[in-house]
Amino acid sequence: MMKKRKALVLGATGFVGRQLVNILLQNEQYEEVTVLVRRSLKIENKKLNEQLINFENMKTYQALFEVNDVFCCLGTTIKKAKSREHFEKVDLEYPLLAARLAKESNAEKFLVTSAMGANSKSKFYYNRVKGNLEDKLKLVGLKSLHIFQPSLLLGERDEFRLGERIGALLMKELHVILIGPLKTYRGISGEKVAKSMLNIALHGPQEGVHTYKSANMQETI
Repeated sequence: MMKKRKALVLGATGFVGRQLVNILLQNEQYEEVTVLVRRSLKIENKKLNEQLINFENMKTYQALFEVNDVFCCLGTTIKKAKSREHFEKVDLEYPLLAARLAKESNAEKFLVTSAMGANSKSKFYYNRVKGNLEDKLKLVGLKSLHIFQPSLLLGERDEFRLGERIGALLMKELHVILIGPLKTYRGISGEKVAKSMLNIALHGPQEGVHTYKSANMQETI
C-alpha cells in the first residue's frame, strides 16, 4: 500500500495556488494539505489544514514544513504591493525563507512558480527579481528543487487586469504560429500550471534542480 503524502502550499489564495489546493484536495495520494494564508480560503474539507499567519513570522511555523512537498506560489504585482520593498518581500524574501525552512525540515521537494524571462541581469525589474529568487534558491541546497516558468497565465481571475486581458486576446491570435522553439511563448492556463506542479511532485525527479517552461508543463500533464 502506497504511503500517503502531505503537502504545504504558500500562496494558496493566488491564481495558481488556489487551483493547486483544489487538485491536491481531490488527489487520493495526499492525506493532508496545509495552507499558510493571510485570509481564509473558505473551503471545507477534512484534508485541509488552514493556518492564518503573518508571513513576517513564518519561522515560527517551521513544524508545518515537515511534509513531503512544499509548493510555493507566492507572488504579487507592483500595483498591489504599492512599493518595490513590499513586492520583493512577497516575491523574493518569503519564498526564499520558505525554501530554507523546507530544507531544515527535510521536505522531499520544493516546487515554486517563477516567470518566463526570469533573469537576475534582466533590464526589467520584475524579471530581475524572479531571476534573483531562482539564483538564491539554487544556493539553499534543497534536495529537489523544481522551478516553473509559465508565460502569460490564461484564465479567469478574481481581479481584472487589463494588460493580461489584452495579452490573452493577442495570444489567442498568435497561438497557431507559436510552434517549434516558439512554443515556450504560448500562454498557459493557471489550471495547467497547477496540474503540472502536482504531476512533478508525484512523478518528477527526486534530486537536483529542474526548470519547466510552458511547453514543458504541457508535456508533464
